[in-house]
Amino acid sequence: MTENKRHIASIGMERFDDTLVMLLTLKGKLTHEDYQEITPLFDSAVEKFQGKGVRMLVDLEDFDGWEIRAAWDDFKLGVKYNAKFDRIALFGHKNWQDGAVKVMDWFISGETKSFHNYQSAIIWLTD
Repeated sequence: MTENKRHIASIGMERFDDTLVMLLTLKGKLTHEDYQEITPLFDSAVEKFQGKGVRMLVDLEDFDGWEIRAAWDDFKLGVKYNAKFDRIALFGHKNWQDGAVKVMDWFISGETKSFHNYQSAIIWLTD
């Protein structure tokens, strides 16, 4: 019997006082097929902000990376929405998070920051 490996990207919204935050949770190793399913949901979620800058928390706690084609899908999604984001917080305990933020700064017009503490990320996003 083979072991099923769980991989998913889920999108949610949460309001903290007056600030609406998009929550993106990544788990496992994402595939191109995952992006085919999540991209329309991501498009719809970004539209909900209607002219306001998007503040997003990306939860990387259980994230294992991307397949090559999925990494390209992720890059394209970031470029498509680069001007929509006011702030993006990466939350997790990955040794590559800080480097990812430096790369994101080249492509995202808003602020990006890495956090190892969930509450600190929320405070920064809602400040």
